[in-house]
Amino acid sequence: MENYENVNAEDVQYEKSSSKNKIKPEKTKKDKKGLGWFFFAVIIIVLFLFLKPFYILNEGNVAIITKFGAVVKTEKEAGLHFKMPLIHTVNKYTAKLLRLDGDPQKILTLEKQYLKVDTTSRWRIVDVKKFYESLTTYESAYSRLSDIVDSSVRDIISVNSLADVVRSSNIINESKNNEEFNLENAEVDLGSIKTEKVSFPVIKKGREALADEILKRANSQLGEFGLEVVDLIFKGIKYSDELENSVFSRMIKERNQIAGTFRSTGDGEKLKILGELENEKRTILSQAYAEAERIKGDADAKAVAIYAESYGKSPEFYSFWKSMEIYKNSLPETEKILSTDMEYFQYLYKH
Repeated sequence: MENYENVNAEDVQYEKSSSKNKIKPEKTKKDKKGLGWFFFAVIIIVLFLFLKPFYILNEGNVAIITKFGAVVKTEKEAGLHFKMPLIHTVNKYTAKLLRLDGDPQKILTLEKQYLKVDTTSRWRIVDVKKFYESLTTYESAYSRLSDIVDSSVRDIISVNSLADVVRSSNIINESKNNEEFNLENAEVDLGSIKTEKVSFPVIKKGREALADEILKRANSQLGEFGLEVVDLIFKGIKYSDELENSVFSRMIKERNQIAGTFRSTGDGEKLKILGELENEKRTILSQAYAEAERIKGDADAKAVAIYAESYGKSPEFYSFWKSMEIYKNSLPETEKILSTDMEYFQYLYKH
């Protein structure tokens, strides 16, 4: 029994040891396989992220998602978005207003007068899907916009008058020269200029109305491209050299006429003021002369009274003093030879 028990114990121990040796290789194989799958998953994730499956859409932008060139989705909401790598392509466009400067062009108006017109406008993408399918790039959009806007400007201006292109209102016909120079009617009568009057044509539409017509014509052609012109401004309108010289000559002539009227009016006012000044001067001088004569008369009367009073007190001394005054005033200027026996020299030689 003891031997049997010992044998069984040894067998059991051997079987346990052998079973342990059998289980250990199986676990190692499973661990390696699991680790391999982990690394494979990491590589797939890294590769997936490397292919950039996410994209950011900023505020004010619009994205077109295409699959092998075909439009799949239009994204307008800003934020982080997902796309399928290698399958989807993201095309981003702005929804903000963009500027377009037209090419300066020489246009013939209704009166067969040439004008040099330069415009600027603002535009935007209103249908990004149509824009992508028809134009795709901004370069193509600018080229097509420039052609359509410039042709619209040329078509509208060529069928309208020069006055409608260069003016916005009829205020030039309503204003008066006196109002232009801030003058009162009593100062300068510019209406009395006897020269050729310049009559300005009455405009029917005006520059702003023509700009609206150009917008409508351009937008009617831009709808198929998903574009819209928001506004258009005439940045510059210049006469041709021939017309410019004619206009400047007319303006110079008109201003010279007005300047001549001012000068003649000024000369008239000058003569009027000088006449009033001369009359006032004569009045003052006559009043001063009358006052001087009155003062002299009073003085002479007082002198005569004094002389009479002094003569009454000493006639001899009065006669002597008067004789001295006569000698003083008359002798230095006389050129005749006078005798000393004359009574005239009684106070010089007889005393």
